[in-house]
Amino acid sequence: MDSRKLSALLSSLISQLFLLLLLLFPNSNSTQNLSPLVSHFLSSQQIAASLTFLSISRKRKRTHLSEEDSDQTHEDKVAKLGPRLGLTQPPDSFKNSFRMSYATFQWLSGLLEPLLDCRDPVGSSLNLSADLRLGIGLSRLVTGSSYNELADRFGVTESVTRFCVKQLCRVLCTNFRFWVAFPGQEELNSISKSFEELTGLPNCCGVIDCTRFKIVKSSKDDKFIEEGIAVQIVVDSSSRILSIVAGIRGDKGDSRVLKSSTLYKDIEDKKLLDSSPVYVNGVPVDQYLIGDGGYPLLPWLMVPFVDAKPGSSEENFNVAHRSVRVPALKTIASLKNWGVLSRPIQEDFKTAVAFIGACSILQNVLLMREDDSGLCDDLGDYSLHDQSSQYYSDASFEENLIEKKATVVRSALATRAKVFNNSSFGRDSNSSVQ
Repeated sequence: MDSRKLSALLSSLISQLFLLLLLLFPNSNSTQNLSPLVSHFLSSQQIAASLTFLSISRKRKRTHLSEEDSDQTHEDKVAKLGPRLGLTQPPDSFKNSFRMSYATFQWLSGLLEPLLDCRDPVGSSLNLSADLRLGIGLSRLVTGSSYNELADRFGVTESVTRFCVKQLCRVLCTNFRFWVAFPGQEELNSISKSFEELTGLPNCCGVIDCTRFKIVKSSKDDKFIEEGIAVQIVVDSSSRILSIVAGIRGDKGDSRVLKSSTLYKDIEDKKLLDSSPVYVNGVPVDQYLIGDGGYPLLPWLMVPFVDAKPGSSEENFNVAHRSVRVPALKTIASLKNWGVLSRPIQEDFKTAVAFIGACSILQNVLLMREDDSGLCDDLGDYSLHDQSSQYYSDASFEENLIEKKATVVRSALATRAKVFNNSSFGRDSNSSVQ
């Protein structure tokens, strides 16, 4: 064997051996002493090499080799792919390129491997590891790169990148929808307690909001048509998505989107938010959601007062109401921070909806893993994410009996918000004196 090829092979084997030791014995003193050597041997091991190594530990040891690459050494391939990806060794590189830590990527790859690896396009075998499939799919969602750019980055064909991206979205939206599911009663009790500790408003089980994403598609005469997708979400105080409705045309107002959703029907049919009420000043308050001015006032949906007077209970309620809405705005900002959703989506309507669903599921995965790599902390101007002024409530909701009941509930909550605000002010004053 040529000495250069032998040297490259030995370098690759040694670097993979060191990585294996670090993975098997992460806290060992002996492996800590190997850190300088590991850094040396990994200096040229960009993301392609990392993904290839990960696949070695799987049951299916599959790699992709095009005909022109079949005679290249491992080091040659890394040198070819690595600079194109513009990454350093893990873990920081994964946060920059895949919106998640190295550990989360590895965990997700192992979880999805049987599903990502079980089906290839009819009549062909991709011969790609699950790690590479996941890497290609995530790159599209995270960066918004075109299929041509992904093909060049990963050294595959454009049709392969399209397949991997759509396969990832299909697997997430079909097999892991439970990661975005409305919680059961016990968990709802915990959610409502967290909101009450924040604002003093009892029995609040989430924040509902609606945002829009744009898609651009070409028509028969090669002209581009732009349309919108309305996305309705319900989140808890940690910005975790509890419910999502996507696929409704974006020209509908928030209240019409709500009425079109299964969430509305399930709540009206008492399949959700159906626990015993709490009493505030003798008024029974059922479980409810918080929504902005684009929604109707319902017994289970509290919206802000209009033209509340300064210093009134209504104003205190509105202050608490704005505080509760922040997690929803943060979630929307984080979703729009995904590269593929940060600009008009150049896909058909169905694929664009799948992108939104996949990004929502992955966002909950990051929260579940306590991985803050992809969450947006700096909202800046809230109005950029608050679209309530653009969409008006549907007058068909204004049924007198329902509205009167909801008004009584909201007024009772307003008195509780004022008491909480006054007691909080008193505690802050006392603490400042001390």
